[in-house]
Amino acid sequence: MILAAIDIGSNAVRLQINRPITYDGVTIFKKLQYIRFPLRLGSDVFENNQIGDEKFREFVKLMQAFKNMIDLYQVDEYYACATSAMREADNGNALVQAVKAACDLDINIISGDLEAELINRVIAFNLQTEEQYLHIDVGGGSTELTIYHGEEKVISKSFPIGTVRLLKKSEHLDTWDEMLLWIQEHKGKGSHFNAIGTGGNIRKLYELTNKEKGKYIGIKKLEEELHILKNMPYEERIVNLKLNEDRADVIIPASEIYITIMKKAGAKKIMVPDVGLKDGIISYLYDKNVLNKKI
Repeated sequence: MILAAIDIGSNAVRLQINRPITYDGVTIFKKLQYIRFPLRLGSDVFENNQIGDEKFREFVKLMQAFKNMIDLYQVDEYYACATSAMREADNGNALVQAVKAACDLDINIISGDLEAELINRVIAFNLQTEEQYLHIDVGGGSTELTIYHGEEKVISKSFPIGTVRLLKKSEHLDTWDEMLLWIQEHKGKGSHFNAIGTGGNIRKLYELTNKEKGKYIGIKKLEEELHILKNMPYEERIVNLKLNEDRADVIIPASEIYITIMKKAGAKKIMVPDVGLKDGIISYLYDKNVLNKKI
């Protein structure tokens, strides 16, 4: 069996193709292909409430290329989902229909709650019982927060605060207040959260400050790295830090979001597992096809 996930974010679009392999009772997901294309849909949407003509055409071409990859790998089932930018775009549904007509690829514009649910499918195995966790997933257009007690999910909420949105200065102060109040209300008096972070920016911050994946970044390290990034010209971040052009700008607002949330949550460090929405989609497809489970 071969499964594919397409994650259509506000800052980039990703395709991942996996083959599940089970041996001696253990299943792993062998990665056959991974493509990340820097098509920033959010730059149009968070400024003009719609996807512009140029990005509209580029997106259709990109989906045609992804559909060709899916066909070449003889994928048994795929799931393509679009998040914050296409949720808010006035012409998001028109773009879905244009892709369907061009290459017969189905795209699902999903809610923030479903986005969080898919990501959370691959988070629980990193958690320990009896601990209280706040999972923070920062994207280009939204931030998904989920609270766990041990491996059990308690509650989650999506907030329209994201890296591309901040660059476009289209966020609202009352949204920040709402998010921080939500954290405070669920933290409990005198308690704190253990933080766990997903998203391309927190993984890149981990690479800049550490060597091994799957461990932690201390909040002081994050603050030190943010100070360095803010005092480094954009071009220098690309040349000296080897950041992609579409990462070199959003990594600063991403750092600010993670740090702000961690401070409110009382978290001194954040765990950074190497998983994301695309992995949650693959997990969902596997459970659906092999275990006959649904979301």
